[in-house]
Amino acid sequence: MKASVEQRLAAELEQFRKDGVYKRLNYLDSPQGPRVKMEGRGEVIILSSNNYLGLSSVPEVIAAGKAALDRFGAGTASVRFICGTFTIHRELEQALAELVGTEASLTYVSCWNANEGLCPTILGPEDVVISDELNHASIIDSIRLAKGIVKCQSAVYRHSDMKDLEEKLKAARSARTRLIFTDGVFSMEGDIAKLPDILELAERYDAIVAVDDSHGTGVLGATGRGTAEHYGLLGKVDIITSTLGKALGGAAGGFTASSAALIDYLVQRSRPQLFSNALPCTVAASALESVRYLRKHPELVARLHENARYFREQLTARGFKPLPGDTPIIPVILGETAKAIRMSEMLLDEGVFVTGFGYPVVPQGQARVRCQISAAHTRDDLDQALAAFVKVGKKLGLI
Repeated sequence: MKASVEQRLAAELEQFRKDGVYKRLNYLDSPQGPRVKMEGRGEVIILSSNNYLGLSSVPEVIAAGKAALDRFGAGTASVRFICGTFTIHRELEQALAELVGTEASLTYVSCWNANEGLCPTILGPEDVVISDELNHASIIDSIRLAKGIVKCQSAVYRHSDMKDLEEKLKAARSARTRLIFTDGVFSMEGDIAKLPDILELAERYDAIVAVDDSHGTGVLGATGRGTAEHYGLLGKVDIITSTLGKALGGAAGGFTASSAALIDYLVQRSRPQLFSNALPCTVAASALESVRYLRKHPELVARLHENARYFREQLTARGFKPLPGDTPIIPVILGETAKAIRMSEMLLDEGVFVTGFGYPVVPQGQARVRCQISAAHTRDDLDQALAAFVKVGKKLGLI
């Protein structure tokens, strides 16, 4: 690389350090459970994992991946439309569609790819996509791609502001297709999209609705079927994208679920799956077993909800001000980025791994530590973490 480029990058990295946004990697040396072994620190309680149901270390999930490794080999060695589609992909896609209440689904190597493969594939210059302002970066990039490649129109509505969404829909009445795209659970806030209101507006203005339910699948609803189940609207959402890398075993992969016609169209035209190797079979098998395990053990979802309720209530009782909500994402707003990073570092010294987030990941002045609770956490895990929060909070003058 040219010296001038390296110098520029080095200068920017130094500025990251000064601004307190430089990301240091923490290396785990054990399966990701409620407590993990961290290189150089020993065992810590992890409050930063998307492993909401604890399925990544369930013996049945691990065994399914091992069996698929023996049966199908280490990799797919091809894209789906050549020779990269295996029977395990069909089984997984059928199970995922049934889980989220659609006719069909299509797996990708990540939900990022699933999102990127949606807007540029199904939209054109006569169409508009309308996005919540706090949507995940993958949705934003999907829209950017679609605007650049197929020249679709776009609009952004204020976060969960249904009046603003309606205004955007009114302004888009002349569009051929109106697509409303929203997160189901907003990953930095922990709040849930107003899906009943969104669907009602979509019906009124002849729009279709896509929901990225990455933090809702396996998490929301009485049996973990997602945001739609949470609201009693299973089967009513036009398009659902989601991940296999969080509650459903946490390995990798994502999917789009919708009507059989739309999924077949994605098979034919969606570039991220047309030109990427298929999801490894061992990952597909672990994810399939995770779906089956979830369907057999709805008590995991109930335990997750109870753990999240307890931790949020106990943080409040101890003087902290977590954002209210009904999800296992529990942000504690601190304001300054440096303060959030410092609190994260001090909590790690107390044996609790929780990540601090600042600008530009979250808006200026809204820096936070984001706690993520799992069904695998015991009450002792949560109480020990709460004690660490109190100790660090007092040192920092937060409580």
